[in-house]
Amino acid sequence: MTEDLSSIPITTIDGATTTLAEFAPVKLIVNVASRCGLAPQYETLEKLQKTYGDRGFTVLGFPSNQFLQELSDTDKIKEYCSMTWGVTFPMFDKVKVNGRSAHPLYDALKKTPDASGKAGRVSWNFEKFLVTADGTVHRFRPSTEPDDPEIVRLIEASLPA
Repeated sequence: MTEDLSSIPITTIDGATTTLAEFAPVKLIVNVASRCGLAPQYETLEKLQKTYGDRGFTVLGFPSNQFLQELSDTDKIKEYCSMTWGVTFPMFDKVKVNGRSAHPLYDALKKTPDASGKAGRVSWNFEKFLVTADGTVHRFRPSTEPDDPEIVRLIEASLPA
């Protein structure tokens, strides 16, 4: 990894400023959207959180209206995630993932190529970036389920036994 993601300021859904350094060493960063057809992935993301959360792993959800499928206000997003999917993992303020006003975290993450070698723009909601304990970023496109065997293998390989 060429850039230190851990020092980029991020804002929680409750408005507090923090950095990735404050979270578990293994992170699955996902741009989420409540009205997206892929929103059922919230359920699988929460299962990963429950399975590995006490071993140094966390899912980090970054709502984005970049593809015009996110609710307008953070209170509505929090309520939707909690009431519909039982989300307990950390959620953040809405961000842009592409373009000139993209969040610096996503500017850094997008430099990572996916399995086919393609870096660049986030293609849709629920694109996943797994940051392993050594700081390596692995990119998975939206259609890849959160519990895909490759994601689970990388999480398990990066966590203490």
